[in-house]
Amino acid sequence: MELLKQPPTTKAPAEMFTGDAWFDVIYRGEEPSRARANMVKFAPGARTAWHSHGLGQTLYIVEGIALIQSRGGEIVEAHPGDIVYTPPGEEHWHGAAPDQFMIHLALWENPGPDGAPENTWLEHVTDAEYHGRRKSTRVP
Repeated sequence: MELLKQPPTTKAPAEMFTGDAWFDVIYRGEEPSRARANMVKFAPGARTAWHSHGLGQTLYIVEGIALIQSRGGEIVEAHPGDIVYTPPGEEHWHGAAPDQFMIHLALWENPGPDGAPENTWLEHVTDAEYHGRRKSTRVP
């Protein structure tokens, strides 16, 4: 067993996020492991830019209300305990609702040196996109 040293909390870069967000690297596997896990805390209204992951991404909502949208789809309003998966290459964004903080655990894999890019970052989510129609996971 090994107790791993926790790196310091990092402010999310403005090139990839709108508003204030911070992340803690929980796990960054080294070969042969390619697993990644970050705990991310978003201030109200903060969100990622549009992006995709070479091998997909899973989000586990820990606290608050998350807004998540795939390109061309509805905004999903996810709640603590919800698990959301975006498949490889699917462009999406995620962030906090306008009126409260949100924390999620983000899980993904690095495809390795011969695979697709780990992440592809695109343009920022506009205010019009962010404030679009929502569908809650709590409404049937």
